[in-house]
Amino acid sequence: MELLLVIVVAVVTIAVVTAVAPRLGVVTPLALVTVGVVVSLLPFVPDLLVDPEWILMGILPPLLYSAAVSLPAMEFRRDFTAISGLSIALVLLTSFALGLFFAWAVPGLGIALAIALGAILSPTDAVATSIVKRLGISPRVVTVLEGESLLNDATALVLLSSAVGATTGTFVLGEGVLDFLWAVVVAVGIGLIVGLVSLRLRALISHTAANTALGVVVPFLAYLPTEQAGGSGLVAAVVAGIVTGQGAARWFTPEQRLSDRVNWRTVEVVLEGAVFLIMGLELSAILGENERALGGFAHALGLAGAAVLIVLAVRVAWVTPFIWLQSRRARRRFGGRTMLRRFESRIDTAQARDIAHSTARGRPWHRARRRVRRALADLDYFEASPLGWRHGTIIVWAGMRGAVTLAAAQTLPRDTPSRALLVLVAFLVAAGTLLLQGGTLAWLTRVLGLGGEDHDRPSRTELDALNVHLHEAASRTLADPALRRGDGEPFDPVLRDRVARRWSAPREDDLSASAHEVLELRLAAIRAMRVRLVEIRGDGDYGSATLRHALDELDAEELSLQIRLDRA
Repeated sequence: MELLLVIVVAVVTIAVVTAVAPRLGVVTPLALVTVGVVVSLLPFVPDLLVDPEWILMGILPPLLYSAAVSLPAMEFRRDFTAISGLSIALVLLTSFALGLFFAWAVPGLGIALAIALGAILSPTDAVATSIVKRLGISPRVVTVLEGESLLNDATALVLLSSAVGATTGTFVLGEGVLDFLWAVVVAVGIGLIVGLVSLRLRALISHTAANTALGVVVPFLAYLPTEQAGGSGLVAAVVAGIVTGQGAARWFTPEQRLSDRVNWRTVEVVLEGAVFLIMGLELSAILGENERALGGFAHALGLAGAAVLIVLAVRVAWVTPFIWLQSRRARRRFGGRTMLRRFESRIDTAQARDIAHSTARGRPWHRARRRVRRALADLDYFEASPLGWRHGTIIVWAGMRGAVTLAAAQTLPRDTPSRALLVLVAFLVAAGTLLLQGGTLAWLTRVLGLGGEDHDRPSRTELDALNVHLHEAASRTLADPALRRGDGEPFDPVLRDRVARRWSAPREDDLSASAHEVLELRLAAIRAMRVRLVEIRGDGDYGSATLRHALDELDAEELSLQIRLDRA
């Protein structure tokens, strides 16, 4: 009964703070951490220490899966080099830099445990990047930060496991590298399989509620077998989420997509809030354990402050040359635009020659042209959203720590030397970066003249251009004489031509005369537009926000028409 009451109070608190904090000009995660800290310090509130397995296994897989489902995959691919550098190389570099410091600053800790603590403090948190999203910073910056935080957990946790193993004398560098590669390969493989199988299976289940219920367990279906196989379950959940997000437009019905979107948005609000609330609530217990072991936390506070400075220094040292190299590489890419245009012209000439000679080799040329168009679209993307020193400053300052850091620290064995100190340092770094960097990020954004962009608002120009392609697909479908009604009967040719001319807004007399035919024709047009939308998505000509908005519009209209069709 007490546990149920705690859960109910926590959910109500999360809902209220989420609704009220933005009106007060406070970022929701910071408000929840503050609420948790205040409550934990009340004399009548017992100490709370949540089992880290609940966070690592129960909260993070669905939370990372939810973020991956909505991840802009095209933009993720374009900046994968930067994302992989931040999520692998920077984590390793930060871990060893922190390890050297802690080995020197904490007598008797040892280099292995020092690196373990460095691995704990190195990964940025996926939940923390939600602060960045709400500030309207460049979507490209958000994609880089979100991709980093989704993937760097594998690097940190594998390094943590290897460093802890080294304390018993079982660590070998070559084995550590192989363990990391195995963890990633297994995670990607199982994540792909689970994502693809779940797409096919859920496409066969027409019951929307049952379909949504099955979708809830997908991140756990990816996480559990991956962990058993020695891989990174969190990376597997991310991969399964990316596969699901990209396949939803092709395999799911509008009802299923709408249900999934509402479901995972609710999951994000509750789980994100729970992570930050738990961080605050655990403060009293962590302080008590540290006080009993060390007699105070001044030493831990000094170590945490120094660690934050080291983390920022290493991040600056990594991001600064990355921004410079990115700008230089972008200039070289732009020089290749003329070559790509020339290659595209040659492809068109060769295809026209093949068609004239009836050699039937159009399909290979289509694939080649699509690759060239995608490369040109990538150039347009980099040119339209360049990264300068101001964006680099945001990338550095937005590298906040969070739940993974605190949960990973609590997985240290109970007999670890100075364990209480290490856990407290991890908490202070996580909470400190959230409060310091998260609390000043809005101010820094205004000073740099960034922010104010609506990530969910599509480009009007892109949307108009995309609608031309979609309407052409609808017109071709409606003009097809082989088009049939749901019962297999042909449509009235006169009515079909009339709807083809203005299918999006039929007159009321059309509806009264042949309601079923008009509605079915409009449904056929919408489905043709959705097929065309899925095809266009791979070209890279349009941003993820535009494509998502167009799909939402088609889904909303199809749901409306289906309801009217059922009642007609």
